[in-house]
Amino acid sequence: MTAPPFQARFLGPRHWPAWLGFGVLRLLCLLPVPVLLGLGEGIGWLVGRLWQKRRYVVRVNLKLCFPRIEGAALEREIDAHFKALGAGLFEACLAWWASDARLRKYMDVVGLEHLDAAMAGGTGVLLLTGHFTTLELGARRVAMERPFHAMYRPLNNPLVDYVMHHWRQARAGLPALPRDDLRALVKALRQGRAIWYAPDQTLDFRNSVFVPFFEVPALTITATSRLAQMGRARVVPYFPERVNGRYRVTFQPALDDFPGPDETVDAARINRVIEDGIRRAPAQYFWVHRRFKWRPPGERDVYDGR
Repeated sequence: MTAPPFQARFLGPRHWPAWLGFGVLRLLCLLPVPVLLGLGEGIGWLVGRLWQKRRYVVRVNLKLCFPRIEGAALEREIDAHFKALGAGLFEACLAWWASDARLRKYMDVVGLEHLDAAMAGGTGVLLLTGHFTTLELGARRVAMERPFHAMYRPLNNPLVDYVMHHWRQARAGLPALPRDDLRALVKALRQGRAIWYAPDQTLDFRNSVFVPFFEVPALTITATSRLAQMGRARVVPYFPERVNGRYRVTFQPALDDFPGPDETVDAARINRVIEDGIRRAPAQYFWVHRRFKWRPPGERDVYDGR
């Protein structure tokens, strides 16, 4: 799939605010990285204090997944998450515009041999990860080492869709693939390609089952098993994280005996792998997402404050 073409209407007044926003962000990326991240954390902290509706979602998610964290400790973890979100905005900008040489100064890669071993002999790979605030920057660092296909879903704003698609495609080194195009995904895997894959956000009940996520029933897609089987691919977990001002991307060994005979068991296993990745840097997971929006029959809405 090629990136969407540039359209003359993108130059119209309707899109000027978006162009201005891109311009400001690009200029800010010229700041030293520690200054840029500090600015992002400050903005994120403020947003977390003002956006009470979303702060409530984060609080519910953290209480469900880490029930031992309470009171002031819980509020500090919520603040840490919003700081990570704010920093994530500028981390994404660095991923789009910063040079490889600049990023290498701040980023380390661990376990790349696991990816190479999984792809030996032309085997395709699902690069399994989750939605972390360091997602964009982590993916950029992976692409510096090995090209991959990103999964793609069109955005509502056509200009933002155009710009992000081009940036991500240039970064990944291979064309983005529509997430709903099973044939294209399977073909890429059978050709020995790597595909970025994050199955931790489920939008509906299609091809999904309720399995534990931090011991809480969560609607989870089962497509991981199907893709691995049809594409004759290995599943290699990798997780990005920011540690003491530096970034680390860690690859883990490919999952053994995957897929198994039961896609529900496979889905639960994938959730456990992602849980382990989250525990590496809990505040940097995307807790603002309503992961537990869908509930098993008869269970209440966990985000209903009544």
